[in-house]
Amino acid sequence: MPKFLILKHYRGGPEPHHPFPPMDQWDPKDVEAHIEFQRQVVKMLEDAGEFVDAQALTPTRTWVRYGGPDAAPVTTDGPHPETSDLVAGYFMIDVESHERALEIAAFASSEPGPGGEPLYEWLDVREVMAPLPDPCHGGGTA
Repeated sequence: MPKFLILKHYRGGPEPHHPFPPMDQWDPKDVEAHIEFQRQVVKMLEDAGEFVDAQALTPTRTWVRYGGPDAAPVTTDGPHPETSDLVAGYFMIDVESHERALEIAAFASSEPGPGGEPLYEWLDVREVMAPLPDPCHGGGTA
C-alpha cells in the first residue's frame, strides 16, 4: 500500500477559507478542542489500520549544513526562508490509494478553530517515494 504524508501548515497554501489568527492567539479551550480533534483523527486511522505516525512541530528550527571533513556542522537560526510558516505537523498514513489519502486529508482539514468553527485549512498531501533497493541484499545500487 502506498504511504502518504499529510502536511499541516502554520500559514501558506492557497487563500485560506477562514482568515483565523495564529494558534498562539487562540483561547486555550479552542486549542484543546483542536488537539482533541487531532487525537480523534489518529484513533480513526488506527482503527482502520491506516495510521503510521503523526506529530506536531514547534516553530523553532535550526538550519544545518556540512562543514567539511574536519569541521563541525555549520548551523544558523537565520536569516532563511520561513519554514515555520510552512510545516506545523503531519500525519503519515498507509492507505490503499491516493483517493483515500485525499478523503482523510479533507476530513482532517475540518478541524475546529477559534469558537469551534471548522478551519477548512489547506493540507499538503504527498506520496512517499518507494524505498531505494538495498545493494547489500541483492537489490542493485543505491
